[in-house]
Amino acid sequence: MSTDLETPLPTKFDVSDFDPRARRARSIRRLLLGTIALVAVLGLPWWVYPPIAVDIAAWALFAISVDLLLGFVGALSFGHAAFWGVSAYSAGLIAQNFGLPFPVAIVGGAIAAMIIAVPIGYLAVRRSGIYFAMVTLAFAQMIWFVANQWKDVTGGENGLQGVPKSFFGIELIETEAFYFYYVVVILIVAGAWLAWRIVNSPFGRVLVAIRDNSARTRALGYDVEKYKLIAFVLSAGIAGVAGGVFAISHGFVSLQELDWTTSGKVVLMTVLGGMGTLWGGPVGAAVIVLLEDRLATSGFDGIGIITGSIFILCVLLFRRGIWGTAKNLIDRARAGYAKRRS
Repeated sequence: MSTDLETPLPTKFDVSDFDPRARRARSIRRLLLGTIALVAVLGLPWWVYPPIAVDIAAWALFAISVDLLLGFVGALSFGHAAFWGVSAYSAGLIAQNFGLPFPVAIVGGAIAAMIIAVPIGYLAVRRSGIYFAMVTLAFAQMIWFVANQWKDVTGGENGLQGVPKSFFGIELIETEAFYFYYVVVILIVAGAWLAWRIVNSPFGRVLVAIRDNSARTRALGYDVEKYKLIAFVLSAGIAGVAGGVFAISHGFVSLQELDWTTSGKVVLMTVLGGMGTLWGGPVGAAVIVLLEDRLATSGFDGIGIITGSIFILCVLLFRRGIWGTAKNLIDRARAGYAKRRS
């Protein structure tokens, strides 16, 4: 059997695919969600402080990259901070040493993240479950150690400081935060669209099949490790875009970007928003970033206690996450309404 990446797995037919009304309703829902998302993206810097809006956008894309693996491949990466951090350092160094426009530096950082993801993914995808998580965590900690010791390049504990926001010869300053947001949001939206396109493609259907039953997928002739490796590298690239945006926005890169707590934070956002939804990642990111900002400005020191408590409540009471729970309730209401009408 062919293992071509464009060859879809056999699936059961959905009657709604042949119902014009159901297809029209699905198109309307997609249009409505797209419109809401567009309004939220464009209006975000007007509702919150623009640098916070950039942080929300960067973490949202980072959460989407994790959800691509966790929600659609069933692989929990506890070392995704490696790609966020490698891209942050790479983008910062490119912007500092070559004076290139920051969008170019961000893309360069994403490419660096994908390159480093190849050997890590090659070894990690041969494991599953907790072993996959531990392998990714181990590699991330190795990269953290290298960054800490390579002081001539990374600055070590002092970090990489003075990362410029040059945009084709124009240096964007703090007062031009709105312009910076609307430039980088193009990259964020492009990364989110790429994740959506991956999931809603024949390749994405194979990933879901691997998540549900990898042995059956292998028996059908698909190279499971090959698909998982490609998904891993693509996820790293999307995380790299987010890390580059975060570094350029702050003008500073620290070892915190490579720390395991960063990986834990983005997993928290993904689970809180809802795994396997893509939309859930941005929701979880917005909740956590805004909560941390409000608690920090109020002088509260126990931010970890609050976020940890939210995570526990989510796992115990809302196992589908915020977006997943809301979607489930809407689907139940729609099914009940359709049943009553029939």
